[in-house]
Amino acid sequence: MEISRHWRLQKYRYGLIGEICSHCGLKVFPPRDVCPECGEEAKIQYTFSGRARVYSHTTVYDAPKGLEKYVPYTIALVELEEGPIITTQLTDLDHDAVKIGMPVEMVTRKMSEDGDSGMLVYGYKFRPVLHEPVMT
Repeated sequence: MEISRHWRLQKYRYGLIGEICSHCGLKVFPPRDVCPECGEEAKIQYTFSGRARVYSHTTVYDAPKGLEKYVPYTIALVELEEGPIITTQLTDLDHDAVKIGMPVEMVTRKMSEDGDSGMLVYGYKFRPVLHEPVMT
């Protein structure tokens, strides 16, 4: 990836930036400019909280090229607090400990090293919530 593109995408790699449809109110991630629900424009930028629950998960033992050194690793569908379900890698946990419904939170982690330049590419992953807030 060229450096200029890396910097343009930085806010999307380090945060959960999506959009809200001004017509039906749906929160969309990743941003697509068109609402998948009503087909109207969805251009109001929205930053998701980063709080979610595990919707489904699997552990990868036979990784694609370039990810072999990370096996085993867990990929999950997580349902963001605001609604969208996204695919992400889980981190900071034993893959046997993952449970459906488990609360998780977004963190920034190293994703890969890019090409001969060795530029580190960071992005979001999700980890178990260390302490759930107490509701009073």
